[in-house]
Amino acid sequence: MEFSSKLLQNAVNEVALLPGIGKRTALRLVLHLLKQPKEQTAILSEALTKMRNDIVYCQKCYNISDVAVCDICANPNRDTQLICVVEDVRDVLAIENTGIFKGIYHVLGGKISPIEGIGPGQLNITPLVNKVKNNEVTELIFALSSTMEGDTTNFYIYKQIKDCDIKVSTIARGISVGDELEYADEVTLGRSLMQRIPFENALKSM
Repeated sequence: MEFSSKLLQNAVNEVALLPGIGKRTALRLVLHLLKQPKEQTAILSEALTKMRNDIVYCQKCYNISDVAVCDICANPNRDTQLICVVEDVRDVLAIENTGIFKGIYHVLGGKISPIEGIGPGQLNITPLVNKVKNNEVTELIFALSSTMEGDTTNFYIYKQIKDCDIKVSTIARGISVGDELEYADEVTLGRSLMQRIPFENALKSM
């Protein structure tokens, strides 16, 4: 793709680095921004810069937040002893959109994947295990994607806490095997949460 402007080319190349954005889509987005008032582009630039510089991770659940403790963990109406274990913030948003879950979350920050070089030590697993062992949890719900990596991560965590006196469940397989949680529709995801099953039962089908 030939460009008449190096500035335009640089902007397109940067936008094209975003997931799911090819060069042609990046060009359309950049040309759209170019047609907008300069003030609008400045607002977008400031919002992105402020997000990158000021955003933090919740000290309790590792969800993305503006403050030290996120709104979900700080909500007195949430059941803090019911923890839903998810991969990342996209899964939190997906479950929150169902309006069904009234507990809190624990964001692992990924899944165990030896192929990608991701081991347990690179995820937020130890703080979760400590919560369980410190009797801060009555039920743990595994809500990772139904993939080999998700099942591996579930099983690894389960081995660390299987001797603890808590209920361990997993979302029902209304979510198709191999599906990512964030792409599930709200009704299916909500039913999977409501019809969750003991994790020991899920182990038999692995």
